[in-house]
Amino acid sequence: MGLTITNTNTLNLLHILNRNTAAQANTLTQLSTGFRINKGSDDPAGFIAAMSLSKELTAIDAALGNNQRTDSLLSVADGAIGEVSSLLTEIESLVAQSTSSSGLSASEIAANQAQIDNALTAVDRIVNTTTFNGLRLLDGTNAIETTSVDSNVIGSLKVYSRSQSTSDASMTVTRAGSAATASATLATAPTTAAATSGTTELVIAGTLGTATVTLASGTTKAEIATQINAAKDQTGVSAVVNGGTGNTLQLNSTTYGQDAYVSVEVLSGGVINGTYGTATSDSNTANDLKDSAKQLGTDATININGQSTGVDGLDVTFNSGGISLEFSLSEDFGKGNTVSPNSSFTVKANGGATFQLGSTTSTRQTIGIDSLATFRLGGGDAGALLSELKAGGAADLRTDVATALKTVKKSISQVAGIRGRIGGFQKYQVQAAIRNLETTKVGLTDARSAIRDTDYATATARLNKETVLTQTSISLLGLASQQASLILALLG
Repeated sequence: MGLTITNTNTLNLLHILNRNTAAQANTLTQLSTGFRINKGSDDPAGFIAAMSLSKELTAIDAALGNNQRTDSLLSVADGAIGEVSSLLTEIESLVAQSTSSSGLSASEIAANQAQIDNALTAVDRIVNTTTFNGLRLLDGTNAIETTSVDSNVIGSLKVYSRSQSTSDASMTVTRAGSAATASATLATAPTTAAATSGTTELVIAGTLGTATVTLASGTTKAEIATQINAAKDQTGVSAVVNGGTGNTLQLNSTTYGQDAYVSVEVLSGGVINGTYGTATSDSNTANDLKDSAKQLGTDATININGQSTGVDGLDVTFNSGGISLEFSLSEDFGKGNTVSPNSSFTVKANGGATFQLGSTTSTRQTIGIDSLATFRLGGGDAGALLSELKAGGAADLRTDVATALKTVKKSISQVAGIRGRIGGFQKYQVQAAIRNLETTKVGLTDARSAIRDTDYATATARLNKETVLTQTSISLLGLASQQASLILALLG
């Protein structure tokens, strides 16, 4: 190239200097912000991927916050239910003490009743005052609504969860098999006047416990039944003279299902004179009192919408299609005394406490926290509600201590069931969701970092290179500018 006034070397060097300066500025931006991608033109595909991951991380953070609050709410509920359980255990102890009325004075029973009244009041107070962020947790506010429940068939209905469908769910209850108490035949003497010959000692065992019954010589079957019934609060076994079946002396458990049982052991005596109704022995040993091995009751067989359920005596549990519930059958329906084997009710598509466990609406779950008030506990085959244990109630210590004991035992079981279900939801749904979200957050953060973040080692090395090139370009511009001086020398 000739020596001209157009200095293309200078122009080339300026162009190179501008590129080096821009690259240096971009590297400085990456180092100062910590991000490799600061605008769409830095890496269009990477920018889109990073923004998508950021959007997912925002949703994950929101879901984590929701679940952590849900976990706290359920912990508050669990603590309150634990205190209710403790109070019910104390009530059970007081009732159990009072079943042995012969060992307690009237003033002691009155003192026990006063303590029970205070404990029941405390249960209702806890139920009505347990709140989280101003929301009541245990008073039924968070119960899932049901309608058209036939109280003559279904009692103590509790719905623990429902699906997210916007339509109500119709539930048809069908009795496919009847429940029965445990039953054993103690004697088959043919006449009501049949009596024991000599002293007899029996051990009667049932669901509640064991009792020894001593029969004097000459005790009739009706009197035997009376003595056995006197101990039924201790054993859970009642006796009846069945006039319709040959005056058989029949023993039955006071509860239904396979957990109910009756057994009899004749320790001594047991001879029945079935001929003359006197205390003298006769030769007909077939009429004598007999041992009976453990006899079990039968659970009802119940289907809901054609699907099998879990049944314990008259207590039914059902879990299908996102709906989880339990209830108690009435005695007449459960043992088959009703004309229709069917009943129905509706689980509403509203009510309950709804929580979002993930970052999408498909992860919503609704649980029901039914009221734990004393007027909602017990019932069913217990024979009374827990509130009826208060002084003057149908199951207070002076009126019906046996029913009081069954009621408080069932109430403890119901509260334990509710606490267990809340705990199960907290552990396997909420806390598992928290752990999964935290793991997902780590993975998404790593992925976004790999795409968006600055590699400081690489960027620093690149900055050094760009700095050297910029300085070199500036120095070379000085050399290129000397061309103009050469032209002036030629003219001079």
